[in-house]
Amino acid sequence: MVEESKFLSVCRVDRRTFLKVGLGAAAGALASSAANATADEPKSTRPTPRNWSKGKNVQEHRAWLKQVVEEPLEPELPICDPHHHMGDWPSFFRYLMADLLDDARGLNLVDTVFVECQAGYRQDGPVELQPVGETEFMEGIARKSLADPKCPTAVAAAIVGHADLRLGEGVAPVLEAHLAASPRFRGIRHACAWHPSPAVGQSYMSSPPGLLGDSEFRKGIACLDKLGLSYDSWAYMNQFGELTDLARAFPELTIVCDHVGGVVGLGPYAGRREEAFAEWKRGMKELASCLNVSMKLGGLAMPLSGFGWQDRDLPPTSLEMAEATAPYYLECIEAFGPERCMFESNFPVEKLSCSYRVLWNSFKQIAKAFSPDEKAALFHDTAARAYRIGTAQHA
Repeated sequence: MVEESKFLSVCRVDRRTFLKVGLGAAAGALASSAANATADEPKSTRPTPRNWSKGKNVQEHRAWLKQVVEEPLEPELPICDPHHHMGDWPSFFRYLMADLLDDARGLNLVDTVFVECQAGYRQDGPVELQPVGETEFMEGIARKSLADPKCPTAVAAAIVGHADLRLGEGVAPVLEAHLAASPRFRGIRHACAWHPSPAVGQSYMSSPPGLLGDSEFRKGIACLDKLGLSYDSWAYMNQFGELTDLARAFPELTIVCDHVGGVVGLGPYAGRREEAFAEWKRGMKELASCLNVSMKLGGLAMPLSGFGWQDRDLPPTSLEMAEATAPYYLECIEAFGPERCMFESNFPVEKLSCSYRVLWNSFKQIAKAFSPDEKAALFHDTAARAYRIGTAQHA
């Protein structure tokens, strides 16, 4: 399994760990490529299948993705991508502003939200302050995008960084350093994903079970709350109850649940899609009762979800993806309402399975029956409100 957290922790783990979790294939998914543009390609391209499977290198993965090319649906629809990563990891891979903009060519990508991935950390100084380097790194990219009159997108219009919430009240100086580093800093993601099955694994933080209820962790959460910052949750669906309890304990805290709550289709859930869906739905609906929680609609192209698109001879089309993922996204929209749901790319992690255009086309296929106001919420406005985009954006 190659989950998001393992994908993006390369700069903080050794090469042996990197290879152990199967990121050789991921390197191709995260490749930088100005030559990757497909704006002039025909609407649909499906040459003879080639099974790159898990051994894809950069060029092979690019060729694999190009076997399915789609023109953007509703290209004028404004999009705020509320979840993407960026970084430059020497000897492994890179995904920077040019790569995102190239992937998004033809879409009306207005704003984006960067979410921490342990990139650009400070190399010296107190350990607890090292994650502030990532916010400093992304502030530079955000300024660059705003300074370029040809850039169509406010990249990293909001920044979600990392701080170790297990520091308790001691996390306050770290949060203040993030705030000083960027006027776009909006909150923290401290991944807590944990499952008892080794086939599912843990988050890159190697989080212990029950962290969301830990007393010191909650003191750290209280510091977020006091400063008016948000908390992004990366947990698995077996942890819905813990996240719901946290949301009820801090009703004024803005919580954003990543990747529809961490759908798992591997290990004990393999071959049990309907049972797993029912379990996920119960937990999701309970979380939806907390009005301070918003839901990110995405993350299902990760291998963690068990759809297996990354191993196929041909990548999925947007229609195939929509048919597979619609039950999850539509249940979330019904439970939370469009005003608390936002489609996300989770790029470049999802690039292991599909292109940026195909992914957003799948979202648009799912939302085609919604009203213009509902679409505006799902594709832009909910994210812009949750992350206060526009506040100090042009600083």
